[in-house]
Amino acid sequence: MPATDIGKRELRMAMIGGGPGALIGETHRRAARLDGRLRLVAGSFSSDPAKSREQGEKLFLDPARAYGSWKEMLRAESAMPADKRIDLVSIVTPNHLHLEQAAASLAAGFHVVLDKPMTLNLAEARRLHAAVEKSGRIFALTHTYTGYSMVKLARDLVKGGRLGKIRKIMAEYPQGWLYRRFEDDPSNKQASWRTDPARSGSGCLGDIGTHAANLTETVSGLRIVEVAAEISTLVGGRRNDDDLNLLVRWENGAKGVVLASQVATGEENDVSIRVYGDQASLEWRHGDSEHLRLRHPDRPMEIWSRGAAYVAAASPAAARNCRLAACHPEGMIEAFANIYANVAEAIVERGSGKPKSAIATDFPDHHDGLRGMLFVDAALASARAGGKWTRLDS
Repeated sequence: MPATDIGKRELRMAMIGGGPGALIGETHRRAARLDGRLRLVAGSFSSDPAKSREQGEKLFLDPARAYGSWKEMLRAESAMPADKRIDLVSIVTPNHLHLEQAAASLAAGFHVVLDKPMTLNLAEARRLHAAVEKSGRIFALTHTYTGYSMVKLARDLVKGGRLGKIRKIMAEYPQGWLYRRFEDDPSNKQASWRTDPARSGSGCLGDIGTHAANLTETVSGLRIVEVAAEISTLVGGRRNDDDLNLLVRWENGAKGVVLASQVATGEENDVSIRVYGDQASLEWRHGDSEHLRLRHPDRPMEIWSRGAAYVAAASPAAARNCRLAACHPEGMIEAFANIYANVAEAIVERGSGKPKSAIATDFPDHHDGLRGMLFVDAALASARAGGKWTRLDS
C-alpha cells in the first residue's frame, strides 16, 4: 500500500515486553486499541521465547509473529513488504533495556512509544535523544498524566495568561504500594525490578518523581533550572530510594516543591499540581481528574468540568482529547490512549505529507525524556551533596 494511503488503514503495532503477568503492557495494549487507530500484530513479549509465544497466543496473534527475541522481531519485520510490516513499536520493558531496544527500533525504521523514564541514566538519555533526532521517526514517552484533557486545559490557561506571572508551583505524587519489602517475594516482579538499581536506575525518583516534575513543566510551560533534594530509603534493607522531597526553582524565578513517595502507606496515586500566578491559581488532582479548580482573589472559586462547552472554547486540545460527554467520567486508560491516538495522527501526517498539526505534537517526546533524566541526575547530585542547590545540566 503506498505511503500516501497510510491514513486509510489501521496502523500496525508491535510490542517489546508485556508478557504473562506484566502490569503495564496490558495497559498500553488496551490504550492503543481504544480508538481503532492501531492494531497489535506482532511482539516479543518476554526474554523467554516460550512465554513470548504464550502471550502471542493469548492475544490471538499469528504464531509466526510472536517472536522469541526482540532482535529477531526487528529483523523479520524490517524484511516484510511495506503493506505487512509494522509501523510502530511499543516498548514496556524495565528501564535498563530502553536505550538498546528503542535505538534499534528507530534504526530499523519504526516509530516508537516508550514507557517512562526514558533510560537508566542521563548518559543513555543523551544517546537516545540523538538517535531519535537522527532517525526522523516519531517518538513518544508515556508521561500519562499529560494525556488528561483537564491537564491540557490547565496548560492552555497558563499559556493564555489566565494566571498572570507564575510565582509558585507545587506538585505531589504520594503512593503507598512499596510500604514494605514486597521485593522479597520472588513472584512480585514489579517490586523486584523497580527496587533494583541495576534495572531501574533511581527508584521513586525515576519512577514517579519524573511524572511530578514533567507535570510542572508541561502545565507551567517553564523549565526546572535548579533543585535542592532530600532523597531517602525509608524501608530498611531496600536497595533503591523510595521517598523524595525537593525544593525547586523554575526558569522565570518561580519557586516551589516536588514531593513523591512510594511508602505513603494507604495512598493510591493521587497526583496533584497547584500553580500560583500573580492574578489567579489552578489546581488539578488525579483523584478528581474530571475537574480543574481555578481560584481568584476577588471572586468565588471556579470548578471547570471536563467536556463542557466552555472548556472547548478555552482549550481546543482539551476538547479534542475527550471521548465521553460531560458528566460521564473518563480515566487513566483514556489518558494513555490520548498519547497513542496523537502518535497515530502524527504518523499518518508524516506518511501522507500533510502539514504538522497541533494534534501531532501533543504528546511527550524525546525532549521531555531528556528533561526527565536531567532532573533525576541533578536531584541525585544534590542529595549526595547534602541537599545543596544543583542546576540541571543543559
